[in-house]
Amino acid sequence: MTRRVVSLSLPSFATDRLGRRLAAADRRSGKAAATIDWRSRPLATVTARNGGLRLAAVNRAAAVAGAAPGLPLADSRALVPSLFTADDDPAGDRRALEKLAEWCGRYTPWTAADETAGIWLDVSGCAHLFGGERALLVDLAARLGRLGLDAAVAGADTPGAAWAVARFAAADEDGIAVVPAGGAADALAPLPMAGLRLPAAVVEGLARMGLRRIGELMALPRAPLVRRFGDIIVERLDQALGRVREPLSPSRPPAPVRAHLSFTEPVAAADVIAAAVRRLLETVCGQLAKAHQGARRLDLVLYRVDGTLARAAVGTSRPVREPDHLERLLREKLAGLDAGFGVEVVALAVAEAVPLLPAQIATETAPRGGDDDVARLIDRLGNRLGADRVVGLEPVASHLPERACREVAAAARKPSAPLPDKPRPVHLLPWPEPIEAIAPVPDSPPVMFRWRRRAHRVARADGPERICPEWWRETGEIDTGDKRLRDYYRIEDSDGGRFWLFREGPYRAGARPRWYLHGFFP
Repeated sequence: MTRRVVSLSLPSFATDRLGRRLAAADRRSGKAAATIDWRSRPLATVTARNGGLRLAAVNRAAAVAGAAPGLPLADSRALVPSLFTADDDPAGDRRALEKLAEWCGRYTPWTAADETAGIWLDVSGCAHLFGGERALLVDLAARLGRLGLDAAVAGADTPGAAWAVARFAAADEDGIAVVPAGGAADALAPLPMAGLRLPAAVVEGLARMGLRRIGELMALPRAPLVRRFGDIIVERLDQALGRVREPLSPSRPPAPVRAHLSFTEPVAAADVIAAAVRRLLETVCGQLAKAHQGARRLDLVLYRVDGTLARAAVGTSRPVREPDHLERLLREKLAGLDAGFGVEVVALAVAEAVPLLPAQIATETAPRGGDDDVARLIDRLGNRLGADRVVGLEPVASHLPERACREVAAAARKPSAPLPDKPRPVHLLPWPEPIEAIAPVPDSPPVMFRWRRRAHRVARADGPERICPEWWRETGEIDTGDKRLRDYYRIEDSDGGRFWLFREGPYRAGARPRWYLHGFFP
C-alpha cells in the first residue's frame, strides 16, 4: 500500500482561534451574528519581547493592512488603527491544535499536531472511504473554512513533500494541492529552501551561495554540502523525495480495530445515534471474530458539527465480542454525551484487543451462567461506578492468610498464585485477635474459648492445619521462627457459630500457648 500523507497548514491559527472566541462571546451575550465579522477584521496577538510589546501572530486581514509578527504594537496601531489585539496564549493554542488533530480523526485514525502550527494526517488506505484523496482534502478544507480557520491542505507520498507544498505551493480552485504518486521531485523543485524545514542559518548560507530553490540542490554533488552544512540538507532532501523514510508518531496509537459511520446531515436524536452505535458494534465484533480476538476497552467518539468531540470509553473484565453485552455498556455512557448542535460522524475503536478463541455455544438445555455472568456484572458495575471501585481478591504467594490475597480492580484481576485447597472463612479479620482458650495438649482443639468477654463452648472441631512462617521473608529469624507456627482449627460452638482459631507456636511443656481468633465461617 502506497503511503499518502496530508499536511495541514494553519498559518493564522492563533488569531483564528481568537476570532472564534470573540464570535462565541457575541453569541452568548445575545448580539446579532452579523454585528461584527471577526474573520474580516484585523486581529493580532501580542507578547512582551525585547523590552516592549510586539505582535506574535496576525490574521490575513491584518497582514494585508501591513501588520506582521514581530512588529512593535505602537507601530502596528499606527498602520492599522482598527487592529484588535489580545494577549498571546501559546499553551492554549497548543491544546486547541491537539484537539483539532483529534477532530481530524474523522478522516483517519492516524493524526498528530505539528510543531509549526499544522497537523499531520496519514490517509494511507483511508481515502477511498471519502471518494478518493482529492474528495477527502476538499471536504477537509471546506469544513475547516466553516469552522473559521484559514488553512492550506496538501497531500503527497512523503511528509516532507506534503509539508512544503502546503506552505509554499499555490493551491487550486478548491484550496488544496495534491502531489501525484512519484511526483515529489517535480513538486518540490520550484519551492524555496525553507520548504525543506531547514534551520534559518542553513537557508541563509545556501542563499549566499546563490541557491534559493530546492531544485537547484538536486543536481549538486552532496559531499561539498555535507562538509559545509552537515547532514541536515541531504537528510531533509532524501526524506522529502522518499529516498529515506521519515518516521512520524501519532498523537494516539491507532486502534487495531476501528469503524466509523457518517451521517448525510447532522443528527442529535439519541435513538439515531444509538442505532449507529449498534451498527458499528456489529461491524467491530465481526472483525474481532475473524481475528480471533476480544475487546477489553472500547472508545466511542462523536464528531460534532461545531468541530468539538464527545468521548466515552468502556472496559471489560474479560475479552468480549458480543454486540449485545457491549451495547448495554455503551448505552449507559451514551446517556451522558451531549450531541451539541448535531453529530456528523460516529467512530468506534477497540483500544485494546486480546486473543479470544472460539467457544462452545450454550444450548437451551445447557444454560449459561457462572463465570460469564459474573464477568458481565463486573463490566456493568465497573463502567457505571468506576473500574477502581469494583474490587476483587487476587491470590498472593504467601502462607499467612492475612497476606494471602489483596484487593485489586475486579476488571484487572489476574490470578498470580494458586488458591489454598483448604477451607477458608468468608469473613477474615484484619488481624488475628487474641482469645483465652482451654484445650487439651498437645494437638487437641480447644473445648472452650472466650472472645470479647463472651464464653463459647466448643461443640465440634476440625484440625489442625499447620501454616509455617515465610522463611524467605524473614531469614534473620530462622532460629526463632518456630514460635510463629500456626495450628488452625475450624470450630463450631454450642450456639451454631463457626470460627477459625489458631494456636501460635508448637506446644511446649511449661509454656502457656497463645490462641487467636482469625475469622468466621457462614
